[in-house]
This record gives sequence, structure tokens and C-alpha cells, in this order.
Amino acid sequence: MALSLRLLPGFLPILWLLLQAGQEQLGANPIEQVVRFCGDWALWLLLLTLSLSPLRRMTGNTVFLRWRRMIALFSFFYTCLHITAYVVLDRFFDWQDIIQDIRKRPYITIGVFAFLLLLPLAVTSTRAWMRRLGASWQKLHRLVYPAALLVIFHFFLMTRTDWRTPGYHALVLALLLALRLPRLVTHPVVRQFRCKGVT
Repeated sequence: MALSLRLLPGFLPILWLLLQAGQEQLGANPIEQVVRFCGDWALWLLLLTLSLSPLRRMTGNTVFLRWRRMIALFSFFYTCLHITAYVVLDRFFDWQDIIQDIRKRPYITIGVFAFLLLLPLAVTSTRAWMRRLGASWQKLHRLVYPAALLVIFHFFLMTRTDWRTPGYHALVLALLLALRLPRLVTHPVVRQFRCKGVT
């Protein structure tokens, strides 16, 4: 019961979308609205996931880390809905048309690459995979950073007229990555490299 209550907030956006669809309030292009809605939530939850470690360091409160895996998985859940809406609603399983889109539309090509980076992170998110991979687990999950950059780039290319919204998201991501620079500088591999450079 407690787990169900913890999961409920993550499903609220899709429930709201279904309510809007039932009331025919998705605008003139409901399919595009569904695809964009799911993509937006995937990005917002991804940025929220990346913000939790800096919040824990700044506040000293570990409660933020308890939600990190769940929020990350919900981000992937909405990513899957984003792709499913495109494949099913927008292209009606026309795989030839989809392949042509991937080849000819850079924003779709980049979106596919971002998904391929996020896929192994979702698959290996369990404690069993953490034990199985050991120290390699953390290295693998650093793929979230290039994946986030690709998602932002995907958003930029998809937005043809007004780049302000993806620009705001890019600024948020840049801030979150900047907050990680002190840890990068003190990383053992970086320190070893710097010492070799000095000598």
C-alpha cells in the first residue's frame, strides 16, 4: 500500500492527459499534443532526477536519494510513452516511414540515440544489477549525462520557431552539470591525471 501511494504521483500526468483526451481538450492536433506531452514529462523528470544528488549534498538530507530511482524510472516510462505515441498514433506502425524519419530528420535520429543510452540504465536500475555490476554500475549510469544532453539537443531541433523553452531547459541542465564539476575535479582518476601532468 505504501509503495502504491509513492507511485501515484508519477502516474498523475498520464491520468490528467487521459482526462483531457476524454473531454476532447487536446487542441487541434491531439496526436502531436500527446507526443509532446509525454516527451515534456520525460525531460522534466530527467532533470529532476539529476537535481537530487546536488540537493542532497547542499542540504545533507538523504531523503532526496530515496526518490531518485523511482523518478528516473518514471522519466523512462514517459520516454517510452513518447516513443509509443509517435509509433502508434502518429505513424500507425508504418516501420518504413519510421525508418525514413530516423534517417532524414536529425531530431528523431538524436532522440533514438538518447533512448539507446537511457535503455541500459533503466534495465540495470535494480539492486540485483547493482550487485552484479559492482563498480561498473556507477560508470554505466554516468551515461545519463550525455543522454540528457542529447535529449536537450533533440528538443532544440524539434522546436522550429521558438527556442526559448528548450533554452531554459538547457540552462537548467548546464547548472546541474556545473554543480557536479567540483566532484569531477576531485575524482581519483582526474587527480591522478593532474599529478602526472605536473610531474
